Amino acid sequence: MTYYIATKLALPFDEAVARTEAALKEEGFGVLTRIDVKTTLKEKIGVDFMPYTILGACNPTLAHEALKIEDKVGTMLPCNVVVKGAGDGLIEVAAIDPVASMQAIDNAALKLAAQEVRGKLARVIEALSAV
Repeated sequence: MTYYIATKLALPFDEAVARTEAALKEEGFGVLTRIDVKTTLKEKIGVDFMPYTILGACNPTLAHEALKIEDKVGTMLPCNVVVKGAGDGLIEVAAIDPVASMQAIDNAALKLAAQEVRGKLARVIEALSAV
């Protein structure tokens, strides 16, 4: 089982980020954090890196349900979605597969909740694939 769901887009980087945020919003996710990895690595350690942004996406209703099921699951929240340069003018968007990440927790109810989140993130990636 892979740990992410992904697609590649032929869009400018900033447009890919904006479309990813819009697709997340359509599935009830907000973006809590936005990490510009390229800029951070340049500023902190002087390294040049590809365009790479990590979006910390959260669906408040589903996060609340997961926290009620397993209060330490917050160590695995929010759901990270990466938008990165993929070469040849393409941008890759990859979302965590919460079913894979929740395998470490032995809780059947949480696994069901993870399947619901996975479905929503898969629809985000599918919507972006249609661009």
